[in-house]
Amino acid sequence: MKKIVALACGVCLIGGAAKAQTVQSKYGVDSVKTIESASIYSEFLKQKNFKEALPAWSYVFHNAPAFQTLTYTKGEDLFVSLYKQTKDRAYIDSLKMVYDQWVQYSYINPRFGEGYILGKKGATLIQLGVADDEELKEAYGYLSKSFEMEGNRSHPITVQVLFFAAGDLMRKDLVSRDEYINQYMKVSDFVDRALKHAKRPEPFKEMKNRIDGMFFSSGAADCETLNRLLTEKYNAAPEDVENIRSVVSLLRRNECEHLALYTTVAEQLYKLEPSAEAAYSLAIMFMKRQDWDKADNYLQEAISKVGNDEMSKGDYCMRLAQLKLAKKQFAEAKRAALSAIECNPKNGAAYILIGKAYAAYANNYGEDAFDHASVFWAAVDKFNKAKQVDPSVAEEVNKLISSYTPHFPNKDEAFFRSVTEGASVKIGDWINESTTARFSK
Repeated sequence: MKKIVALACGVCLIGGAAKAQTVQSKYGVDSVKTIESASIYSEFLKQKNFKEALPAWSYVFHNAPAFQTLTYTKGEDLFVSLYKQTKDRAYIDSLKMVYDQWVQYSYINPRFGEGYILGKKGATLIQLGVADDEELKEAYGYLSKSFEMEGNRSHPITVQVLFFAAGDLMRKDLVSRDEYINQYMKVSDFVDRALKHAKRPEPFKEMKNRIDGMFFSSGAADCETLNRLLTEKYNAAPEDVENIRSVVSLLRRNECEHLALYTTVAEQLYKLEPSAEAAYSLAIMFMKRQDWDKADNYLQEAISKVGNDEMSKGDYCMRLAQLKLAKKQFAEAKRAALSAIECNPKNGAAYILIGKAYAAYANNYGEDAFDHASVFWAAVDKFNKAKQVDPSVAEEVNKLISSYTPHFPNKDEAFFRSVTEGASVKIGDWINESTTARFSK
């Protein structure tokens, strides 16, 4: 009887061992060979001997797929490197196979779930260069599903590549403008949330600038299309401050403040949350209506409430400077522009505005034609400063200089003031600048 029991236990042990040594077990069909193969391919990868690493890696991949996540991350590195070396599209197919099996065995490390892996798959395919439109659509599908599954946990690279791919597909008429705009709204919301909570916001600010730049240069966001889509977005959640803020921002950035929808959402945002941004949104609305006093009041409120957000404060101050210039309140226009420069010392537009304010005031300065003309020296100084701090405005600045230089005093006028070429001259009043004498030809 004892022999029978012992035999039965032996069969159970053997059966248990046999069951343990399967492809689905952690170490696969041969634990010794799995560990040995993993060590071999890891060493070859360190040496960048990718082809030599392939057989050992392949053994682990096929015979111990549940061994470790490194099988898949190293496999990704392996086939990306082989493709870059050879440009053989067969390695792209192998790379897809790696991602597909990684999804199947993602349970071995829940940190890298299906959504994360699909994002890696789509982004890597696009970064390596898709073969055709079908592969681009395939990669876009992986990225879209990843973003849907991961939400706010999505990797920023995945989200950015998703939006770039959407733009490429829209230009090829492979996705609709509506889908592209909807993707922009989702991606923009993602970045805005990340900016609020990121320990290092700078990368997300750069990402936002890239995404916004691409969107607003795409030609997709005309006011008619935005009105239709954003009306639906607003009506879906008219009490949601984040939702309304997103709608206001989109309309404002695309210069659609003339729409009735903009009035509705701007007033609703201010009602629910009378923040700096809400006040600024109303200011823009009143500027479009040329109701300068109301616009002025709301801009002042926005600036007073903005806090430490230097980028927004700079935008608000520039708007106020533009408003003051339009109202011919030149000293106040300069003061607001200088505040914008404090927020961003490379703000060439602010220096241009100050120069224009000087030029507009010229006929009111001093007592005679020489005094009036001398103001244009200070104006041109500001134009030159503008392109010095911001080379992107050089073309505009050069045109302004060409227009204003002929208004400089002439030598005859200067003679009676004992002013010589190159002399230092003080322009007083609210301008309060020292400049250099130059003469019209």
